[in-house]
Formats: sequence, structure tokens, C-alpha cells
Amino acid sequence: MQIINLFPGSYNSNCYIIEHGGQALVIDPSASAKSILQKVQELGAELVGILLTHGHFDHIVSIDTLRRACDAPLMIHEEDAEMLEDGVKNAFSLFFGQNISYAPAQRLLKGGDKINLGGMDIEVIHLPGHSKGSVCYYIPGERVMFTGDLLFAQGYGRADLHGGNAFTLRTSLCALRQYPKNITIYPGHGETALLGNALDVAFYM
Repeated sequence: MQIINLFPGSYNSNCYIIEHGGQALVIDPSASAKSILQKVQELGAELVGILLTHGHFDHIVSIDTLRRACDAPLMIHEEDAEMLEDGVKNAFSLFFGQNISYAPAQRLLKGGDKINLGGMDIEVIHLPGHSKGSVCYYIPGERVMFTGDLLFAQGYGRADLHGGNAFTLRTSLCALRQYPKNITIYPGHGETALLGNALDVAFYM
């Protein structure tokens, strides 16, 4: 398995490409569609899906352009699906005073779902708080987790945008304690870290 971070993406958000078995997924396409497709081509892979950790504007910049360029389906948790089509809910209008919306997702996810990539299963973990449908993507065999804006190396995401809830976010952070501390997290912003270390920082903030 290969993981490539096309940083900096728009709004300083991380954009990850996972490649395994000749197939690729992009997580949170904040980078341009051109750079994503170029990297997938360099890897000699087929782009088979677009995964979102949540529905905020800074993580969904290229989704429509990517879908026009290939047949890769867009996947988001069912609780955040509404954010794609509403510039208030995806927070673009809050920051920039304009309504920007995107086409609906092709697949709505639930916690416990699995996504196959070249024979490797990726688990969907529903951990709300940053948004109603915030998820982490966990690959147990590789000890890797993509945490979106729930957990960073040096803190955790805000809870004051649409669908956010500080108490629920804290509960979701507690739920991550059940996973091995030596998992490497790939957050929506900032550097990678070990899960145990990141949680220690988060709970001392």
C-alpha cells in the first residue's frame, strides 16, 4: 500500500491518495483534480473512488471536476450528505459570503461499512462531533487511520459549524481510545502522528 499526501491542497487541507493492488482512492480532494489525476496516473493505478471524511468546503473542492473526468463514485456518510448541496451547511458561505454546492454523492456510508481497495478492506468508523457525519477510515492490517478534522497531531477539530457538537466530539475522541496506540493517523490538516500521542495531546488541551 502507498499513501501520498498532495499537500498543500486548497485551504491548507490534506488530500490523500491510497494505492493498493493497482487501484486508488482519494480522500478529501482539496487538491486540484489535475494534480490528483496526474499522481494516480504516475502510480499506474485506476481511481475507483472518492472518500470524504466530512462535508466541509475545504475538503471537497475537486469532487465534481474529478467525477466529470472519471467514473469514480463519491462516498460520504449519510449524515453529511446534505452538506454537499448547501453552501451554508458546508460553511463556504460563512467564510466567503457565497453559496457553493456540489452534486449529490453516489454512495452514502454508515458506520461499520467496508470499502474494498484492491482486495484490502477499509473500515468506516462514524465519529460525529466535528460534523454529524464525520468519519474516520481505518485500515487495520496497515495500522493506519484517516481522521479528517476529528483529531490532529496537535489537537482536534472545531465543533461550532453546522452539525458540530462539542460534547459529541469529546465522546468520539474517547471512542478512539479502544484502537491501538501505535496506529498512524493521517489527519485533515497538519502532520501525521501516532494515535496514542495525538489523543494524549487532545485530552490535555
